[in-house]
Amino acid sequence: MANAIGIIAPAGHYMRVEGLQDFRPISAFSFLGRYRIVDFPVSNLSNSDIERVQLYVNNENPRSLAEHVGNGRIYNINSKRGLLQLMFSHESTLSDIYNTDVKAYFDNLPSFERCHEKYVIITPGYMVFKQDYDKLLNEHISSGADITLLYHKVNNADTSYRNCYTLELNRQKGFKSMRINTGTIADRNIFMDTYVMHKDLFIELIKKARKLSAISRLTNVIHAEAENLDIRGIQHKGYFAAITDFRAFYEANMELLNLDKAESLFSNDWPIYTHTTDSCPVQYTASASVKKTMVANGCVIEGNVENSVIGRGVEIKKGAIVRNCIIMGHSTIEEGVRIENMVVDKWAKITEKQNLICPENQPGYIRRMDII
Repeated sequence: MANAIGIIAPAGHYMRVEGLQDFRPISAFSFLGRYRIVDFPVSNLSNSDIERVQLYVNNENPRSLAEHVGNGRIYNINSKRGLLQLMFSHESTLSDIYNTDVKAYFDNLPSFERCHEKYVIITPGYMVFKQDYDKLLNEHISSGADITLLYHKVNNADTSYRNCYTLELNRQKGFKSMRINTGTIADRNIFMDTYVMHKDLFIELIKKARKLSAISRLTNVIHAEAENLDIRGIQHKGYFAAITDFRAFYEANMELLNLDKAESLFSNDWPIYTHTTDSCPVQYTASASVKKTMVANGCVIEGNVENSVIGRGVEIKKGAIVRNCIIMGHSTIEEGVRIENMVVDKWAKITEKQNLICPENQPGYIRRMDII
């Protein structure tokens, strides 16, 4: 078992996925029809033999997240040795700017002071990627660094990854600076909000951050203390998505319909755990036509579906045409409907012969439980 406690951090208040976030936090979003985004960081930690995990939750409708993760058994976390805890903060009602990651950690500082693990690994609950944290921890220890930061090199930071931080490193991959991506340069090192450090240093930084400012984030205090610390970056390889806005959510689902990209995220030796259901396999009728689509179990497909993600228990009736869409669980697309470039939230119903077509670069959204 790795000698580290895993922390899954919530998305910052400056990140907003319009529509979907009205009903649940980003970490509870449905992804690829059968997963939740939180499944990826928790599975990464579990596969890395990190069995003590703290999942930080803000107060934006946390019920669905709590129901999904339960006590952690679905993630193969040993209930005797390990523990998955949902951690809450005393959120300020004055303004969201006070509800930072530092405040959440400070409010729960006794839990860190009591735990016997030597190191802390912090990973975000709003990013999708695969990472062996045991390997990352060993690289951190071998390097002798005070803090290790994980980053991903991209060539489209001018159009994507808004509200993510970028890292500037020297030739030895030592830390120089960290700042919010403003979209002015395409080639960037995107910080994956993943830190590795000694637990004692983590506690010390949280206390310093609270003295630095009432709205300090962990990134702020690390930047302030950079001259006194040995901070290094390690490059991540493989699939990476940051769910920081509605378009990023849509594009992350769509691009994983590409088999090569999907294989860079999923592998037999690195399972992504999630809730399973006892629903029946997908039923395809004689009138159905399905191309380049992920379809979860429990669906009934009678219509035409192309380049889409279909969640559990969805019904697509005869004569319906669904293209470039994300249809979330238990929604219904009635006969004769044509829908393209849309995200349909759970339990929604699109009635007969509706035409709902949005531009490819501006996908639309239908609210949870709405009837259109």
